[in-house]
Amino acid sequence: MSNEATRQDKGTGQGQPVLLPGDTTIGILGGGQLGRMMTLAGTAMGYRFVTLDPTPDSPCGQIAKQIEAGYDDVQAARELARQCDVITYEFENVDAEVAALLERESSVPQGSSLLYTTQHRLREKRAIEAAGVRVAPYREITSLDTMNAAVSELGVPCVLKTVTGGYDGKGQRVIRVAAEAEEAYQELASTGAELVLEQFIKFECEISVIVARSTSGEIKTFPPAENIHVNNILHASIVPARVATDIQLEAQKLAAAVAESLKAVGLLAVELFVAADGRLYVNELAPRPHNSGHYTMEACATSQFEQHIRAICGLPLGDTTLLSPVVMVNVLGEHLEGIIARTGQPDEEAMELGVIPKLHIYGKSEAKTGRKMGHVNLLCQDVEEGLQWIEQTNLWRHTNS
Repeated sequence: MSNEATRQDKGTGQGQPVLLPGDTTIGILGGGQLGRMMTLAGTAMGYRFVTLDPTPDSPCGQIAKQIEAGYDDVQAARELARQCDVITYEFENVDAEVAALLERESSVPQGSSLLYTTQHRLREKRAIEAAGVRVAPYREITSLDTMNAAVSELGVPCVLKTVTGGYDGKGQRVIRVAAEAEEAYQELASTGAELVLEQFIKFECEISVIVARSTSGEIKTFPPAENIHVNNILHASIVPARVATDIQLEAQKLAAAVAESLKAVGLLAVELFVAADGRLYVNELAPRPHNSGHYTMEACATSQFEQHIRAICGLPLGDTTLLSPVVMVNVLGEHLEGIIARTGQPDEEAMELGVIPKLHIYGKSEAKTGRKMGHVNLLCQDVEEGLQWIEQTNLWRHTNS
């Protein structure tokens, strides 16, 4: 049995177990890089980890005990529940039957309700609006007639998206002129997925806030990251974000409001558009550690991964102070060989710029173009120095072209 204490939940007043390091085992549904980095952070705190993932020698399984099975394997899920005191997940697309089983047979502080909401764009938008937070105007699309009417109402450009699935730009079409509406509708409707049309927000930049809410109801936010995407994949996150301080504070306030309204437990990544007039629109939620929060690993007093462990185990949340300006840049398959080669020689660009690169490689078995294989956190005096280092290395020259 794990070490447990009890604290009062601020929201309900009911006692919640606090799972202390030592004998506590944490189960992770998913064995990718997020689970790996969660395990690294939690192991340093004194927790044990078991991951459930179908991939042999998964990134997380390299450093945690692994149950090798599919995510829809009920018996494997039951075994994960048997071995662990608390269970979390590193991705959203959790099988509904498995999620329900884990809730019955183990402790899953994040629950399935938040997954139910964030797996469906329409439910997610309505939940954000219920928290009193702005989203881009949208319309549910059920037919070509509703599609044409929505394009007329929202105007062009607009974006047609599948309601479920889709990531890194998949499952969506940008409609720049009304004549493109029918083709976009036919293409995405053929997938059988529900559809939603969103007004295209003319934004200055995209930012994201990682917010944590613990089992006791405590909430803390990390400094917003300014995100740059290339080919619909996150390329770099810049912190502090290059937006006004009042916008940064408002983004953190909105993220906290969403987390509280949804009664989230653990981390919630809140992605927002910053419009030209300074207004903020929430674009998307992710109820887990997030790529844009990787900068916290060296640049903050507490990393997003340690914070997630603290939140689901009921520990007091850690300090989120930014200790250094930082630029996080993703290492995709096409960058991997070059970045590894650079680690074996003096980094003259970094020394000249005063940049300290911190490399993280995820342990994936095969490097593919566009596949996230790692990231580099560039600690610097000013974020422009980090961006200059990325430019001077030339490793990302094809990405930026």
